[in-house]
Amino acid sequence: MSCYDDDYIFLCSAEDAWGIVLQTLAAAGAVFTIAAMTALLIMVPHICVNVKRAIVPIQFIFLLGTLGIFGLTFAFIIKLNRQTCPTRFFLFGVLFAICFSCLLVHASKLVTMARGGLAMSWWMMLVTITALSLVQIVIAIMYVGIYLARNISECDLNKVDNNASNPDFVLLLIYVFVLMAITFLVSIISMCGSCKYWKRHSAHIFITMFFSIGIWVTWIVMLLRGNASLNKHMVWDDPVRAIGLVANGWIFLIFYMIPELCLMTKHQSDCDQGKNLSQPHPPRQIVGTDNQDFTQEDSIKGRFLGK
Repeated sequence: MSCYDDDYIFLCSAEDAWGIVLQTLAAAGAVFTIAAMTALLIMVPHICVNVKRAIVPIQFIFLLGTLGIFGLTFAFIIKLNRQTCPTRFFLFGVLFAICFSCLLVHASKLVTMARGGLAMSWWMMLVTITALSLVQIVIAIMYVGIYLARNISECDLNKVDNNASNPDFVLLLIYVFVLMAITFLVSIISMCGSCKYWKRHSAHIFITMFFSIGIWVTWIVMLLRGNASLNKHMVWDDPVRAIGLVANGWIFLIFYMIPELCLMTKHQSDCDQGKNLSQPHPPRQIVGTDNQDFTQEDSIKGRFLGK
């Protein structure tokens, strides 16, 4: 690979600075994600709440998906060709499906926790995430394996107008749209409970989904309408998708993962404290042998005085 190759020109071209800026942000995001994964593993022995410890595997998978999102950015900085095309169509939806599935499972768990109830176990959450992600994996395999294999020429930017593949790219992500909408709604429901401590975790997911939906709406509108109306689709399509990847990756880290790490080692929740305060234990009366002797002596003295 060389920067003089036409496919890799945006990785080091000073004239098109967007490639250098985005790969810098993507590399920084990848390093920060690896640091967050390391911090999460270090915190595991110090997590005293079993409910929080059960969510650690889910958040680790979430960070793996975020790491993949930052890595996928480079496939959009490099020009569209027969190597980057299948990677783009397959991994874009799959990585986001994994991340949004993790957020959906966490939000679903918080719906019960915010109401003081018991939540699903860690293995049940893993099974749910796997099932939700497999749907997008199957969709992507069918498109890449069947359609692109028969129409491989569409992966050559020099032969085919890239604007023609944009609707296919967006349609391939319909299932991810559904995951985003459901996660957003569940995060709202999870903030309606009585336990303020768990509602803070719900707020992290709500804010993350709010900004993620805004980013997705923006880049999809630009990809399908904005770039074409400005006659810039051949120039701006890849930067728009790459910006969407980097922006959403940092949203995942700033608004969800960092706050979650800050609350990871905190102890008893306000809900548990409230339960302890609402049901005070009566003072324990210890009756020993000495107390019984004194009681018997007092009763004997009382009898003599009565006489």
